Amino acid sequence: MQNTVPLQTIAYIHTDFPRKFGVPRQSGLIDALKATVVFEPPFRNPDAFRGLEGYSHIWLIWQFSQVTGSDWSPTVRPPRLGGNTRMGVFATRSPFRPNRIGLSCVRLEQVELNTAKGPVLHVSGADLVDGTPIYDIKPYLPYTDSHPDAKGGFALQTRAGILEVFFPEDLLNQVPPAQREGLLAVLAQDPRPAYQKDPHRVYGMAYADFEIRFRVDGSRLTVCELLRRL
Repeated sequence: MQNTVPLQTIAYIHTDFPRKFGVPRQSGLIDALKATVVFEPPFRNPDAFRGLEGYSHIWLIWQFSQVTGSDWSPTVRPPRLGGNTRMGVFATRSPFRPNRIGLSCVRLEQVELNTAKGPVLHVSGADLVDGTPIYDIKPYLPYTDSHPDAKGGFALQTRAGILEVFFPEDLLNQVPPAQREGLLAVLAQDPRPAYQKDPHRVYGMAYADFEIRFRVDGSRLTVCELLRRL
């Protein structure tokens, strides 16, 4: 007999990524990226957050809301491996899962209890698209959640080094100072899929109120254009 467990969206996260392209591949890679978690009315009781301020990190349990279709696949092609090698879905963090649930560990910067929208959590290091539904939050416990001797499998096969980012000063100055560090760090991590290496191709990435267009040649990323998003 198959049992189903209903899940309620308790909150939505608000980030600078309106689309998936450019979102960090894992949480915690870029602390400069700031986000807020805003709760739905039934879950805005301040008592539910009592004691949360004592933790430095939390787990976010969320939905891959931008994945279309309802089918899952037993094998997937991780971009980290060039998009050609198939691995078991349970050996990856692919969104094409039986239940499209994501898990992210983020730094808890502030618990703001009394806002017009009820309690709001200010976090950093999130790897979520703007508007992602949150199913639950749990405190991160370093004495059980941290395993320094853990194996990383094929996920440790990363690209060599960080990209050198050339961002013309007149374009960078158009980005609000509070968002520059995060944007530069995202670009340095190389937002492209691992199998895309055409030095002449122009890529477009949405970030906050901007569309950033760039090329990558070797280890150098050059921003070609910065447009205001409508």
